[in-house]
Amino acid sequence: MSVAIRLKRTGKHNQPFYRVVAIERREAASGKPLEILGSYDPRALKIKDKITIKKDRYDHWIKVGAKPSETIASLIKTVERGEDRKKKEKKSRKLAAKEKAAKAEAAKADAKKEDAEAVQEAKTEEKKEG
Repeated sequence: MSVAIRLKRTGKHNQPFYRVVAIERREAASGKPLEILGSYDPRALKIKDKITIKKDRYDHWIKVGAKPSETIASLIKTVERGEDRKKKEKKSRKLAAKEKAAKAEAAKADAKKEDAEAVQEAKTEEKKEG
């Protein structure tokens, strides 16, 4: 039994919608799938809305020996790239926030030091005058 992971069209005329399915390779396009792994809506605006996949089940079928179609492989790559980009952006935002907090802390410390020096100078001038 050779299993493929491919798209199965379920949408209306001029309204495409696909299911990501694990199905026997010899089965017809309209055949019964072994398992529905997710969906793909090419008309959605955002990439996160376009494709939804049960990653754990997808990985299971890949482990068992299922071969993804070229389209599915490229969609999975796109999704993974998007997740990696999100992680990098989140990491860079955290680093930027930390740097901003460190700069603010340093500026606060400098201001305190300058105030202390001004007070010290004022005391020394009072002693000289008085």
